[in-house]
Amino acid sequence: MILIHVIAILPGQSNPPRPREINHLRSMKKTDETMAGFRAQLTGKVILPDDSAYDEARTIWNGMFDKKPAIIARCLNAGDVSHSVKFARANELLIAVKGGGHNSAGNAVCDDGMVIDLSLMQKVDVDADAESDAESGTASVEGGCLLSAVDQATQEHGMAVSAGIVSHTGVGGLTLGGGFGWISRKYGLTVDNLLSVEMVTADGKIVRASESENPDLFWAVRGGGGNFGIVTTFVFRAARIGNEVYSGPIVKRFEDLKSYIQFHREFVRTMPDEMTIWMVVRHAPPLPFIDESSHGELVILIPFAWLGDPAEGEKLIQPIRDQGETIGDASGMKPWAGWQSAFDGLVEHGARNYWKSHHLTDLSDGCIDQIQHFAKSLPSAESEIFIPHMEGAPSRVAPEATAFPHRNTPFLLNLHTRWREKEDDKEAIAWAKDFHDATRPYSQGVYVNFLSEEGADRVREAYTEKVWERLVVAKRKWDPENVFRMNQNIAP
Repeated sequence: MILIHVIAILPGQSNPPRPREINHLRSMKKTDETMAGFRAQLTGKVILPDDSAYDEARTIWNGMFDKKPAIIARCLNAGDVSHSVKFARANELLIAVKGGGHNSAGNAVCDDGMVIDLSLMQKVDVDADAESDAESGTASVEGGCLLSAVDQATQEHGMAVSAGIVSHTGVGGLTLGGGFGWISRKYGLTVDNLLSVEMVTADGKIVRASESENPDLFWAVRGGGGNFGIVTTFVFRAARIGNEVYSGPIVKRFEDLKSYIQFHREFVRTMPDEMTIWMVVRHAPPLPFIDESSHGELVILIPFAWLGDPAEGEKLIQPIRDQGETIGDASGMKPWAGWQSAFDGLVEHGARNYWKSHHLTDLSDGCIDQIQHFAKSLPSAESEIFIPHMEGAPSRVAPEATAFPHRNTPFLLNLHTRWREKEDDKEAIAWAKDFHDATRPYSQGVYVNFLSEEGADRVREAYTEKVWERLVVAKRKWDPENVFRMNQNIAP
């Protein structure tokens, strides 16, 4: 559970095969003919359906997906990735790319095709003196790394990469869609801190992209997702933030939701970039710093992180404590890596997940009324309404400077439904869709990383028209046959 972490630092087939299974068998026959050669050239590991490691290797974070690829290629380097792409294309196999396997849409695995699995590519190299700016260095991160690996390596130098908030998130997927977290208001989005990439393109070539080398490709990967190739190495700017941050959740009564959000929507926008304050509506876990009478009840969590002097952060956050009744407070100095993993327990692997999301133009009273209405009928004890405050440094980057254009909306709304049993799918998904429709009048676009399987029109809403047109041009150049289409797809 998030708050627990916070307090600590806080035999044969008898029936005829269905069409999909026929395709699977054909794919397997085709690949078996040349499998020996493929294995011989791959320095990593090839996993097939009859291997003992197969079920573990095809499992991803979202338990709604139970896909069965024909081949899983666990790569060790860019050469392996290149070889895998060429083999898949030669054998007409659909390609899915798995880094952390953490996205809601389940695109990290496919039926019948090849999963190019980067999870063995876990190297992080930190150069604390690489940048001329005394306040930053660089981190070279292989494409299969999780955020935990990046945090561990950078914290040895008192540094951090501006990234996400769950330590078992994959760096690759998060970065390619934009990336935001606790230090983004101060240091920018993850894509704003990306200096270069090494990647394998649709023809199997290994290329590099940066502001000076293949700049059109570099622009496209900063927000355009995995549409243009498979990134094998990212180089990021890393900020010097020290090893501890003043942070924690403050907990408020659900009964005060409307008045609290009315206060929150104004107050957080007065904060300096060093302060990040978010809001989560969910059921309270039975933790000692939350009033016992509220255990299992709906509450408002206000997690925050302050990059600065703790005494100043204490003063800045005090008005939140004073607004209405506080029924829990776990604020204090916490190790950065610990705070980065504080949310992990809320989103561990295996549950069924469905997300709907918007950027919000404002938290108007009408929007608040809809939040309050739908919060009363959260479809499960694990579901939540997540409202991060954005703005700060990302809002001062031109909308078309990267392929992440929705930079000027103050808030984001993510409706995160999470449950365990398949028979509850209909109720949970319907709740999210109805809530999403009710709040659409207050929205502008969507964060591509928070999309589930929602169709091509919804993918376009992650971009402005100009950005979309430029992404299509890049797709036509770098992947004209749409080899990489297991993603929020930009068709050429």
